[in-house]
Amino acid sequence: MNTLRPVIPKRRFPLQELLAWWDRCRRPLPWRNERSAWRTWVSEVMLQQTRVETVIPYFLRFLDRFPTPLSLSKADSDSLMKAWEGLGYYQRVRNLQRAAVQVVEQHGGMVPDDPRIFNTLPGAGPYIAAAVMSIAFKHPLPAVDGNVLRVIARYCGSQAVIRQTAQRDRVRRMLSRIIPRERPGDFNVALMELGALVCTPCSPACGACPLASTCRARHFGLTGQLPVRARRPAPPEINVAVAVVTHREKILVRRRPEGHLGGLWEFPGGRLVADETPEAAIRRTCLTELDMKIEVGEALTTVHHAYTHFRIRMQVFRATCRSRPPAEAINLRWITTAKLESLPLPGANRKALPAILERL
Repeated sequence: MNTLRPVIPKRRFPLQELLAWWDRCRRPLPWRNERSAWRTWVSEVMLQQTRVETVIPYFLRFLDRFPTPLSLSKADSDSLMKAWEGLGYYQRVRNLQRAAVQVVEQHGGMVPDDPRIFNTLPGAGPYIAAAVMSIAFKHPLPAVDGNVLRVIARYCGSQAVIRQTAQRDRVRRMLSRIIPRERPGDFNVALMELGALVCTPCSPACGACPLASTCRARHFGLTGQLPVRARRPAPPEINVAVAVVTHREKILVRRRPEGHLGGLWEFPGGRLVADETPEAAIRRTCLTELDMKIEVGEALTTVHHAYTHFRIRMQVFRATCRSRPPAEAINLRWITTAKLESLPLPGANRKALPAILERL
């Protein structure tokens, strides 16, 4: 069975039980204290692909620094990236700032309450728009995230692959028929909370679930088999070599361009090509990208770091200039070791920093 029709008629969906469970059991998270559109928006952007426990301190610091769209719209790149450093998926915060600029320029600094307008903002997308519009403005739009997909797949006994776009659309259509107009935001967050606390990926606590009485996976003993997930290949490992280039007691760093980790500062270098040594890769990338000849010295450290779709093994070497050192530019700086920690750095560079500072 790969359809996602409710097992029981709409009138039998335990809506009141779900909302009553939410009223009793919801966690006192900081973005729930005040349901302003901006706070809700920031929290939902942060919560994408990131655990609640990780998000809480970032959310509090971010809102303290950027309490309004106006304040975020004025942030410089380093302040923006530093506030987000460690959360990953940096395109999220770049889109959020672009959206904040539009909110200021086109809507007087007020988050638009029209879903059609909000959907046009950078990075909004169906989930973010539905979450913000339902929680902050009570629009009856279902917000479908990974937790909701899992809850509904089990509830309906669906054996469709959970992450397929068609499956997500089926869930959204189903929930559109159920979502209560008087409490749409509570309905959405209740399903998310249910997936986070009760209907978890492993060992769901069915005895505590408000949907248990009509859950098809529980009825047929399928909770351990559902939802169905597509098998993912093991992520590839990429070998990277970087140089800590020193000159007159300063270190060379460069800002990454738009794209993966764009806006963060890093040590120069890059990935190894076939049969290339780390030292050769460093000399090649520094010459072709910075027009700088260098002498590669001792190895300082090696770090491993995992991203969503790949892993890297990064070898770090000491190096000095053999040609005229490149001049500072908008994306190139010579800085002291004392200022290194204040820069927003990619995760692998941040991991390597203690060993680098200890051995310089």
